[in-house]
Formats: sequence, C-alpha cells, structure tokens
Amino acid sequence: MQLSRDALTRAYRQMKTIRLFEDRLHDEIALGEIAGFTHLYAGQEACAVGVCEHLGPDDYIISTHRGHGHCIAKGCDVEAMMKEIYGSSDGLCKGKGGSMHIADVGVGMLGANGIVGAGAPIAVGAGITAKSNGTVSICFSGDGACNQGTTFEAMNMAVVLKLPVIFVFENNHYSEHTGEAYAVGAESMTTRAAAFGMKAVKANGIDFFDVYQTIGELIEWCKAGNGPASIELDCERFFGHFEGDPQRYRGEGELERIRAERDCLTTFRTKVTEAKLLEGADLDQIDEEVTALIDRAVAQAKTAPRPTPADVTQDVYISY
Repeated sequence: MQLSRDALTRAYRQMKTIRLFEDRLHDEIALGEIAGFTHLYAGQEACAVGVCEHLGPDDYIISTHRGHGHCIAKGCDVEAMMKEIYGSSDGLCKGKGGSMHIADVGVGMLGANGIVGAGAPIAVGAGITAKSNGTVSICFSGDGACNQGTTFEAMNMAVVLKLPVIFVFENNHYSEHTGEAYAVGAESMTTRAAAFGMKAVKANGIDFFDVYQTIGELIEWCKAGNGPASIELDCERFFGHFEGDPQRYRGEGELERIRAERDCLTTFRTKVTEAKLLEGADLDQIDEEVTALIDRAVAQAKTAPRPTPADVTQDVYISY
C-alpha cells in the first residue's frame, strides 16, 4: 500500500503526539501533579497508528488500561484527554474516567478499561453492529489478555457468528511483570488464535509500514465477509507496567537496548528520509508543533475546572 506524502506526515504526527503525550505524563506524575495509576504507551506507537490510520469514525476500537495511544490514534481530542487525566470536568469524560477509562463514542473509541481481557467481549458486541453496517471492530489487547477466558470466549463467538472483528495483540513481552515466554504455554499467541478457526498473522510492531500493510489486508479480508482475524504485533514498552514500577524483572541494560535499537519513531524517520519520502526538516517541524500542542494541553489541564460534589450523580445512567 503506497502512502502519499500527506499520509506519511499524518502518521508521523500521530506517533509523535503519542510519544510526547506519554513522556510529558511521565514527568508530571513524578511531580505529583496527577493522581491514580497510569500506564504509559510509549514505544508502541506504530501499533496504534498503523492500525487506526485505516479506520473511520464508524469503525470501532476497544482499548486497554494502556490506552492513551489508541485514543489519540483514533482521533480523540488531545487537549480534552489531558484534562480528563488531570481530573477536570472539561475532560473527555468529565473527569470521571481518568487515565484508564477514557472513551469517545463519537469517534468510535468505545473505551479503555482496567480489566485484562475485558475488551474482547465488547469488541464482539460492536462487531455485530459492524457486520450490519460494513465496518470493522478492533480489539486492542496486550500479551497478558491472550491467556484470559473472556478472550477465548469472545474469539470463539466471533468465529461462530463470522464477525468482522480483529483481535490485535500488542506483545510487548511482559504481562505486568511476567515474561511472555514464561506465561504463554502455546507455541505462540498467533498459533493459539488460529486454533479458534480464524485467520492469524504476525507483524513487526516497531515498523509502522509492516503494521499498516498487514492490518490493511486483514481489514479488507474481514469486511469481505470472511469472519474475524488476529494479529500479533511484536513491540516494546519504554516505561514500566505502571508509573512507579521499579522494573526489576528486566535484564541489565535491557531498557537502554530497546530504546536504542527498537524505537518505532526512529525506524519510521530513518525509512522515510532514506527513501526521500520526507525530509528531516519536515519531521523536525512536526516535532516542534507537537511539543507546543502538549505544552498547551498541560497548561490548560492544570487550570481547568474540577467536578463538584453535585456532579457525582450525573451521567450514571444513559438516556436515549
């Protein structure tokens, strides 16, 4: 799939926005500015953007506790996201969702949640609607979710109902603090998914172009009425499972190595500049613009209003 200059520029901007959003949260949390658990997505940007660049507002995604990257890639407002994480009533979910429960149904982002594997059944439900309207439902999961019964049941139901659902497993090699090689008893999560009777493939999660090409083919396959599919994306996370995680489970020098050798942004920049598809100066300009966006988002979030006690009973039930 050949991408235009505008498409390449947009993809880089999306990935850079996710990276700087997460890097800034890392700094702000260390200063005590943000309450609650936060799980950062830095390092996995090519996965979210490679997938979501194929999607429109009528396609659905379901996220995880590590969901900021999915939100941004799907089109959620960055400034409203920052306000949400800071707990503002002007946030995307009025300050009631926070980091792990951001949602924006208007852009097809059906929500993040803090339960491993909980997104798969929701994705199947969305897949029933997607089958009717010719769209697709994407379930983002980590490697830990591939061991959950909810995921098994959802995958089986998607096959039985022949739904256009794609199960995206972002394999960053650690389920919280447990290595994937230890916790996954099957040969791989790809072969396990195939055992349910669906198309199952693997791609390089630090290479935007490999993700984009592979998921694009799966989306076409699913929308053609062939049922669900699965993709395992081999990637890395640059921070701990949660902010404050000492990461003692990592090997000596591991973080330094993956940051130096397996950074999806560096990989993208090298490929497009060497192929003369984009100039380094173009990418530098995007870096400056995204930095300004994140600075503005944080400044606004710090002064934005907070919910009042009277707001606690609002938005408890949906009204149709």
